[in-house]
Amino acid sequence: MQAHTRQLAYRLGYAGLVPFVLGCLLIWLIDPRDEDPYRFVRFATAAYAALIVSFLGGIAWGLAFVHDSADRRPLVWGVSASLLAWLGVLMPPHAGLALLGGVLIACYVMDRRIYPQLGAAAWLTLRFRLTAVASLSCFLAAAGS
Repeated sequence: MQAHTRQLAYRLGYAGLVPFVLGCLLIWLIDPRDEDPYRFVRFATAAYAALIVSFLGGIAWGLAFVHDSADRRPLVWGVSASLLAWLGVLMPPHAGLALLGGVLIACYVMDRRIYPQLGAAAWLTLRFRLTAVASLSCFLAAAGS
């Protein structure tokens, strides 16, 4: 991968943390008695986390297809992660955000196993950093819900 493309991927990855951190901060800053904004921010944060989990599942599928992998784990995990994300959005925010934080960590653990086999091991450092901030944001948002 060219250096400028890699740099762009890093910048976009870090930019993708903004909704996690902002959502978490707003959950703690907005007065829960102000129900509409508070409810909206909790839902928006959970929905974004679910989108990212589904995106990560899609990466597993894409890598499996590109490498014509016989390993079924990337395909099964990709769908499982999306289903767990959907469940996280349907749950009450305090529980759903905690589940989504856990699924983000599970995505990273799975990626640690499959990325090296699929030629993407170089991305694991970035994945760890993004996962740490995103999952911590979800856990703190759950605690504030």
